[in-house]
Amino acid sequence: MYGAELIEALHRAAEHKPVELRSAGPFDLAQGRQPGAAVPTRAPQIEFFGVGGERMRAAGCDILVDAKDLSVVGITEILSHLPKIYRLFHRLIAEADRRKPDLAIVIDSPAFNWRVAREMKKRGVPVVYYVAPQFWAWRQGRVRLLRNYVDKALVIFPFEEKFYRERGVDATFVGHPLLELPQPAIGRGEYASQYKLDPGKQWITLMPGSRVKEVRMNLPTILESAVALGAEYEFLLPLARTLDRGFVQGLMGQQKIALVPEARPALFHSRAGIIASGTATVEAAMMSTPFVMVYRVSPLTYLLGKSRVKVPHFAMVNLIAGEEIVPELVQQDFTPENVVARLKEILPAGTVRDRMLEGLARVKARLRVDGGSAGVRPADRAAGIILGLRTSFAARSEGDESPSLRG
Repeated sequence: MYGAELIEALHRAAEHKPVELRSAGPFDLAQGRQPGAAVPTRAPQIEFFGVGGERMRAAGCDILVDAKDLSVVGITEILSHLPKIYRLFHRLIAEADRRKPDLAIVIDSPAFNWRVAREMKKRGVPVVYYVAPQFWAWRQGRVRLLRNYVDKALVIFPFEEKFYRERGVDATFVGHPLLELPQPAIGRGEYASQYKLDPGKQWITLMPGSRVKEVRMNLPTILESAVALGAEYEFLLPLARTLDRGFVQGLMGQQKIALVPEARPALFHSRAGIIASGTATVEAAMMSTPFVMVYRVSPLTYLLGKSRVKVPHFAMVNLIAGEEIVPELVQQDFTPENVVARLKEILPAGTVRDRMLEGLARVKARLRVDGGSAGVRPADRAAGIILGLRTSFAARSEGDESPSLRG
């Protein structure tokens, strides 16, 4: 999601600030002209290679490792996938050695990316971390990884900048990438016709997660909740790009649920949602859709992780707000009965729904950057910082007359 937008923003930024850039890092790795090539007088082409999905491929990234192969969650699943992840990691590093990038941009996925950052740092490649790890939530000691291997952290939550700077990491809040996404242009009637939905019913969006194990853990109870709510509602399930349609349909069975390709239109036209903990909760807030947050992991993962969690809430919107805006149903509290009860509090018009909508509006406001760069899209702000950093890195290592970069 974030990588494709950043690639497009880097291209836009380069058009206004000519720069030679050869850059590397999951989810973005980029390579430009060979060292010593003539410096162009207009915006150069920036070529990207690395880890990503179809959206990044469409944005122009040479995908060496499919992001689906890294989409694992939970201790047991990670252990079973380690040999494959290890092979993909070394394939990526070998290609970076061959292309000799000028800059690494690593995005999210800390378990994989801090190791990439370490290898790039060993090779003298500057590293930018976009969408920095949520080490403030658990395993805070791992902040040292960013301090040791990352030259610049671009964070997307307002409280992260202070947290990381106090611990010696050069961090800048750039705003949340979902913040500036436009409202869907498609109307409710057209959308209903396209996906065979009854526009006269209230709609509920179901978002069980974007990884296979998350969906296996969350979707069955979400489906039971939908059955309990009854046929007076229409249910929509946006299919994450990291999931196969057949896998999700197999879990759904014969249950009447509309599989749709994108989350934003579904959320925008829905009365409420049942949303698994993660980025989707922020997306729901951006669309001003009231929801119930749910999540379940394996008992072993929960047991091992519970003592390490250092935050008072699971839902990102609650963490941003500093209070409970949406209900959180986790592990044994995540039951169909509880989901239905909490949904029925926010489906009808009234005080509870209004209070949640007001809270979501506050969350959205807090994700904006104040000051001189207000109104600039987060990805464009990040791209401007990255190109500026590349100029300073080159000047520091090669002098102002660098043959591979002019700004």
